Amino acid sequence: MKKFENKLIIGIDHGYGNMKTANCCFPTGVMVSDTEPIFVSDLLQWNNKYYSIGVGHKKFTADKFDDEDYYVLTLAAIARELRRENITSADVHIAAGLPLTWVSEQKAEFKKYLLQNKKVTFVFRNVEYNIRIVGADIFPQGFAAVADKLNQFGGVSMLCDIGNGTMNLLRITNKKPDAQNMFTEKYGTHQCSLLIREQMMKVHHATLDDNSITEILKKGTADIDSDYLKTVTDTARQYTAGIFRRLREREYDPKLMKLYVVGGGGCLIRNFADYDKTRVYIESDICATAKGYEYMAYVSLGRNGGAK
Repeated sequence: MKKFENKLIIGIDHGYGNMKTANCCFPTGVMVSDTEPIFVSDLLQWNNKYYSIGVGHKKFTADKFDDEDYYVLTLAAIARELRRENITSADVHIAAGLPLTWVSEQKAEFKKYLLQNKKVTFVFRNVEYNIRIVGADIFPQGFAAVADKLNQFGGVSMLCDIGNGTMNLLRITNKKPDAQNMFTEKYGTHQCSLLIREQMMKVHHATLDDNSITEILKKGTADIDSDYLKTVTDTARQYTAGIFRRLREREYDPKLMKLYVVGGGGCLIRNFADYDKTRVYIESDICATAKGYEYMAYVSLGRNGGAK
C-alpha cells in the first residue's frame, strides 16, 4: 500500500488461483449465501449477503467483470491491506491489471467494474469498513512485476509471467517493452494440475487432491507414495518442457537473451526444468505484480498531478 496525497494506492493482482496484494495472498474463491455460515473465518458482509472468502475455486473466465465475484474479492483484498495499518475508513485508488494482450480490449470495462460504487460499506472479519473508491488504473500483468527494475534489462530479454490460468510473454529490448512481441496463452499452473489428475487416474486409478498437487508443484516433493510422486513429477516435467517449447516458438533463444520468470508458476521452472541459472532469473515473491501495480500507479498519479 502506498500513500499519494490523501489517498491510499492498493495494488491488487486478481489471479485465477490466488488474489494478491503487496502484503497478502489468499485463494480466489468465494461462496455467497443469504444466511450467516457457521464455520467461516474470512467472512465478508455486503449488500445484505454473506460471502465466504477463499472458499471453493473460481473457474477460469476471460472476462473478470462478468459477475460480482472479483468485486467482492477486491473488497476483501482492500480490507486485508487496511487491517495491517488499523485503518477502517479511507480514500482508495485501486491499481490492478489484466493479461498483456487483453489490456487494450478490456481495460475500460474492468476499470468501470472496479469503480461501480464510489462509496462502499462492508464488514470483513467482524470489522466494518467505509471505503471511498476514488480511482483505478489497469496495467499489463507480468510487466508490472519488473517495471521498477527495467534498468537491469540490458540488451534483449524475455519476460515470462506464469499464473494459474494464463502465461504472458513479453520481449524487452534495451530496457523497453516491445509491444510487437507480447503474447498471452492459456497455459498456467491450473492446466498443469488438470494434466496431473488425468495421469494419476490413467496410471494409478487414483485421485490426488488439489492441496497435494499444489504442494508438489511448489516444493518439488510431498509425503506420498513414491510411485505416485514419480507420476506427478514426470507429468510436471513434461508440462514445463511445454513452457519452453512455447518460449522457443516466440523466438526465445537462451544463448542470446536472459529469461525473467515471474508469477506463482515460477515454481514449475525452479523445480521441474533444466535451465542455466546464470541466464534464467525466477522471481520468488508471489506479490511482486501487486507491488508493481502500486509503483506504476504512484508514478502515473505523480505525472498527472494526482488526477485520474
